[in-house]
Amino acid sequence: QVQLLESGGGLVQPGGSLRLSCAQPEISFSLYVMGWYRQAPGKQRELVARITTDGVPNYSDSVKGRFTISRDNAKNTMYLQMNSLKPEDTAVYYCNAALGPLNHWGQGTQVTVFS
Repeated sequence: QVQLLESGGGLVQPGGSLRLSCAQPEISFSLYVMGWYRQAPGKQRELVARITTDGVPNYSDSVKGRFTISRDNAKNTMYLQMNSLKPEDTAVYYCNAALGPLNHWGQGTQVTVFS
């Protein structure tokens, strides 16, 4: 099982910004639909944003207009730019790569938005 490599989490005040990255040089990155999920304490993991192989994004309603997902296939890397962060965005964020029956996950990176 290939594990995706995430980075960029941290502590930030409300209204602040963070950028998450997800990389994995061992897979044919451009063939995968890529996504970011998050899981807050006591809650189920939820989809935050997804980007197709053609670069078409879609977002959950809770982050639309604040988060931007992007990918650089040449670098085998996906990004999540998070702006106007709110305390309710606090969660562990997971990177996902999906291709048919193949489904790879990262180890998760903590994002904490505090006053």
